[in-house]
Amino acid sequence: MPDQQLDPQSAALPDAPDKPGDSYVQSFARGLGVIRAFNAERPEQTLTDVATATGLTRAGARRILLTLQTLGYVEAEGRLFRLTPKILDLGFAYLTSMPFWNLAEPVMEELSAQVHESCSAAVLDRTEIVYVLRMPTHKIMTINLSIGSRLPAYCTSMGRVLLAALDDDTLEATLNSSPLYAHTPRTVTDKEELKKVIAQVRRQGWAIVDQELEAGLISLSAPIRNRQGRIIAAMNISGNAQRNSAKQMVKAFLEPLQHAAQTVSEMVARRG
Repeated sequence: MPDQQLDPQSAALPDAPDKPGDSYVQSFARGLGVIRAFNAERPEQTLTDVATATGLTRAGARRILLTLQTLGYVEAEGRLFRLTPKILDLGFAYLTSMPFWNLAEPVMEELSAQVHESCSAAVLDRTEIVYVLRMPTHKIMTINLSIGSRLPAYCTSMGRVLLAALDDDTLEATLNSSPLYAHTPRTVTDKEELKKVIAQVRRQGWAIVDQELEAGLISLSAPIRNRQGRIIAAMNISGNAQRNSAKQMVKAFLEPLQHAAQTVSEMVARRG
């Protein structure tokens, strides 16, 4: 299965069609584009590489890289530039501002120990889910998942819980923007069928995905809500189909998963 985590082919000006006129700071957007040009496949790049990946001129890419270097977010060795660990400050500023970040971690650790399976939490970013917490146990996926990893929302259980929270118009737009393709023979790729599946998730309040993202992987998810009852994240338990079927996972794990998600939701509500 192809790696879904990062593929910024047009990193220079993401979401350019939505530029809000004079309030749009193009130089800042270009700086973010340069940061996004670095990934697992391209951890080190020359000035020319960065200019090509972002669509910037060499002079423009050079100014941004030197600015990032001065601020400590980029370092250079010869002709090669790379990000520094300081770049993590940008991501952790978001994570630490999330109301359930510190609250969910011990609850998820307890849940993972109880069910002896991996447990994660994610939020929705347009057509993808972004992992914000992860308690791995068994190695059950061919790709490595960690905080910040991205997966398509339409074929993941956490994604479907989060998509189910959208209103109909937003859901329609999100599915229209999602590249729907089959990761396995089980993947639901028909948009109308997906809408039916998501409607079922909305009614029952949880989601199960049986080997649609990767063969052998089954995932069960429940929502985390804020004080107003709005879904702000999803929590899941992931297991291997050789250990438990989808029905067995629902029977054994749904109740403890929902209890853990409700516990975090109540903690968030008390804090808020």
